[in-house]
Amino acid sequence: MAPSRREGLRVLGAGLPWIVPVAAALWALLDSGTPGHDVGLYTAYLLAAVVLPGTLVFRALLGSRGNLPEDLGLGTATGLVVMLGGWALGAAFGLQAYLIAWPVLVVLPFVAVPRLWRHWRRGPGEPLPAGWSWAMSAVTLMLVLWATMMFQIPLPPTTVEYYPDLYYHLALVHEMTRSMPFQVPQLAGYTLKYHYLSDADIATASMVTGIAPTTVLLRLWVLPVATSGAVVFAALARTVSGRWWAGPVAAAVGFVGEALTLGATWGGFSDAAPVSVFSPSQTFAEPLIGLFALIAVDRLRGGALRWGWAFLPFLAVACAGAKASVLPPLAAGLGLTGLVALVRRRPPWAVAGLLGVALLGMAFGVKAFAGGGASVLEPQALAVVRWLPPYIQTLGSGDGVTAGGLIPYGVRSTTAMGRLFVAGLVVWAVLMHAPRLLGLVLPPRRREPRDPALPLIAGTLLAGLLATWLLFHPSASQLYFYTGVIPFGGVLTAWSLAGRVRGRRVPIVGGAAGVLCALFLPEVGEPVVPTVQAWAWSLAVPVLRAGALVLAGALILVLGWRRRGLRAIPVALLAATVGASVTTAVAGNADRVLRPPAGVVREEYAVSTSEMRAAFWLDDTAGRDDVVATNVHCVRNAIKVCNSRAFWVAGLGGRRTLVESWAYTDQAVAANGTGGLKYFFQPAPDPAVFDLNQRVFTKAAPADVARLRDGYHVRWLFADARAGTVSPKLAAVARLRYRSGPVTVYELSRESG
Repeated sequence: MAPSRREGLRVLGAGLPWIVPVAAALWALLDSGTPGHDVGLYTAYLLAAVVLPGTLVFRALLGSRGNLPEDLGLGTATGLVVMLGGWALGAAFGLQAYLIAWPVLVVLPFVAVPRLWRHWRRGPGEPLPAGWSWAMSAVTLMLVLWATMMFQIPLPPTTVEYYPDLYYHLALVHEMTRSMPFQVPQLAGYTLKYHYLSDADIATASMVTGIAPTTVLLRLWVLPVATSGAVVFAALARTVSGRWWAGPVAAAVGFVGEALTLGATWGGFSDAAPVSVFSPSQTFAEPLIGLFALIAVDRLRGGALRWGWAFLPFLAVACAGAKASVLPPLAAGLGLTGLVALVRRRPPWAVAGLLGVALLGMAFGVKAFAGGGASVLEPQALAVVRWLPPYIQTLGSGDGVTAGGLIPYGVRSTTAMGRLFVAGLVVWAVLMHAPRLLGLVLPPRRREPRDPALPLIAGTLLAGLLATWLLFHPSASQLYFYTGVIPFGGVLTAWSLAGRVRGRRVPIVGGAAGVLCALFLPEVGEPVVPTVQAWAWSLAVPVLRAGALVLAGALILVLGWRRRGLRAIPVALLAATVGASVTTAVAGNADRVLRPPAGVVREEYAVSTSEMRAAFWLDDTAGRDDVVATNVHCVRNAIKVCNSRAFWVAGLGGRRTLVESWAYTDQAVAANGTGGLKYFFQPAPDPAVFDLNQRVFTKAAPADVARLRDGYHVRWLFADARAGTVSPKLAAVARLRYRSGPVTVYELSRESG
C-alpha cells in the first residue's frame, strides 16, 4: 500500500472516534434552540480563524508533536493567543471591522514562503494509538453531557433569572467591540480594570461572524475552549508520564471528574471545576496555562524553545488577562523547581528564564488587568471553611462579612472541641478532593530521578491549594486559585498511576470499585438540628465508611497477592478515586439532563421578555459609543438593601450606562464591610451623579435632563417602571422612541430639555 494511502487511512481512523461527540454536541446545540446557521458559521470561524492559524504558528515556533490530535489541540490554544493579538491591534487602532483579515495575514506566510510549507504536515514523532482518540472522544462526550446540562439556560429574550455574572460578561463583550481605552460599561467614564480577555475572544468571534454575543457566550464558545483545555492537559500528562493513556485519564479527572461526595448530600465547594459557563475567564485560562506548563516542561527537560521564547511573553500576558489567579501558582511551581535545582547544585538557568517570563506576565497583568476583587484578598488561614455548611450553621454564625483577623472569628473563639471539629472539617474537605490531590501523597515514580517536571506540576497544584486555604475574599474568590490548578491535579494523579501500573487487573478492579461506590453508597443527609455534634457525626459517617472500604480492599490485596498486594494498594486506590470521581460527575450531569429541575420562574424577580426586547432594540438602534442612563440598579430580590448586580441593561443593551450597577467596581469592593454590609450592598461610588440620574427619572426637570445630556453625554434614557418611579413628564423633555411592557426608551436630542 502506498505511504500516502496508508497516511490517509490513518487519519480517517483517527477521526472516526470523534463522530459521536461531534454529533452529540450538534444535537445538544440544536435541541437547546441554537440556530443551525449560527452553529455552522461559528464552526467555520473556529476552524479557519483559530485552529488553522494557531496550529501553523505552534508548529513553526515550537515544533510538531508528531501527531495530528495534539497538534490541533495545542494549535487551538495557540490560536486563541494569536487571535487576541489581532483583536488588540484592532481595538488599539479602531480597526475592528478588518478583524476577518487577521487570520488570513497569519496564514499567508505559510502559503507564500516555501520554507514554511512543511508546517502544513505533522512533523516526525510517535503517532498516537487509536485508543487515545477513542478515550479522548469519551472525555469529550462527557464534556458535551456537562454542556448539555448548562444549555438548559434559555436564550433570550425570555422571562428568566440569569446568574448576574452572565449579564456582566455580556456587557464586557460589548465593551471589547469598542476601541481602547476601555471603560466600565455599567459606569461610563471609569477605567476598566478586569481580566477581560475571555470576553475579548467572545467579542472577536461575534464581530467576525455577526452572531449575537448572547449566542456565542451561552452556547457556542464554552465547549470548544473547554475541549481544547482537556487536550492540552492530556498532552502534558502524556509528556511527563511517557504513557499515552495517562492523557485521557488526566483530562477526565481534571475536566470531567468531580470531588468525591462519599455519600454526603451537602454542597460546600465540592462542585469546584476548572470550566464553567458562569465564569468564562476561568474556562478561557485553562488551555493557555496548560500550554505554558507544557512549554515549560519541554524546556526544563532540555528541549530548545527556539522561537518559542518570543511567543512565551505574549502567552504569559494572555494568561494574566484571562484569569489573574492562574499564573501565580505556576510561578510558585517554577520557584520550587528552581529551589530543588539549587539544592542539587544545578544552575537553574532555564527555570530563571521561565520564571522571569511568568513574573513579567503577572506584572503586566497587575498594571493592565487587575482590579476590584484582587485588591481585597487578605491573608486568613481556613477562610474557605466559611463557605462550608457544617461551619456556617455552627461556629461561623458570627464571622461577619470581613476577614476579621488571620483566623476566622468562629475558629478563634471556639473551644478545643470546636477546633477539633474544624480540623475534621478540613480533613473531610481534602478527602473529598482526593482525585485531584492524591498525587501529592503518592507522587509519581519517575524514570529520571531528577525530573524537574515533578516539582513544577506538584508545586503548582500545592500553591493553588494553599492560596485557597490561606487567603480570604468576601465572595470566596480565593477558590479560583484552586479551580485553576485542578487540571494539574489530574495530570499528577494520572502520572502517579502510570508510573505504578504493571498490569491491567488491579487498575480495572480498583476503578470498578470506585464506580460502584459512587453509584451505590447510601446517602448521609444534613442533620435536622445543625449542632457541632450532629454535624461531626454526619461528617464522620461517610469518612469512616470510606476508610473501612479502603482497609477492606487493602486486606484483600495483601491476602491475595502478599508482597505484590502491598505494591498494588496505591494503584487500586488511585484507580478507585479516578473511577468514583468521573462516575459522580457523569451520573450527576446525566440526572440533571434527563430530569431537569422544575422550571419555576419567579416573574417578580426575573428580567421579563418585554424588558429584554427593549434592551435588544436599544442594541440595534443606538450608536456603538452612545451612553445610556437607566433607573435599573438593583437585582430584584426580597432584600431591602440594593444588591447592585443588575447588569442586564448594559449586558443585553450593549451600551455603556452612566450608572447602572456598581458591585464589581474597585470602590464598592474596597468598601466591603462598611456598615456591616457586603460590597454589592454598598452605595454608588459617585453619589452626586447617582442622585442626578435618579432625579431625571423621578422628576424629569429640564435642567437635570440638559445636564445629563450636555455634561455626561447621555443619548438615551432606559426607563423601567419595575425598577422604580418613572415620571410621566419624561415625554415632555425627551423623545419617546420605543415602548415594551414596563420599559420606555427615550432619546435625548439637542433640543431636549
